[in-house]
Amino acid sequence: MNGTAGESRHIGVHIDSPVAAVYAYASEPANLPKWAQGLGGSIEEIDGQWVAESSPMGRVVVAFTPHNELGVLDHDVTLPSGETVHNPVRVIADGRGSEVVFTLRRQPGMSDADLRRDADMVTADLARLKELMESA
Repeated sequence: MNGTAGESRHIGVHIDSPVAAVYAYASEPANLPKWAQGLGGSIEEIDGQWVAESSPMGRVVVAFTPHNELGVLDHDVTLPSGETVHNPVRVIADGRGSEVVFTLRRQPGMSDADLRRDADMVTADLARLKELMESA
């Protein structure tokens, strides 16, 4: 491992769609499996919590920040171990379109290869969101 815990990478994508439309779609938990496949192929609300059963990490609970006018899409992912990972995400105006920025943080004990793998997954997820929003 070459990096240190707490190291961050900002991964962004421009989407040729208005901020309000991107935020509305991406902030709807039921849409998550359509674009954020890193969290798995399905998500459902169980007893007031959003649970992804088919996550590559196992069963995880995803808690989203309340809807807001600032484009904040932060979410916490609670892993089967009980550890919670905070994921900062923003939808920002970019001309007539949007930029979605995901801040990926190196977790304690994460190797360079693991960080690259996670960065690649986030990049792919944002590319899917872009494709979905621009084809709508």
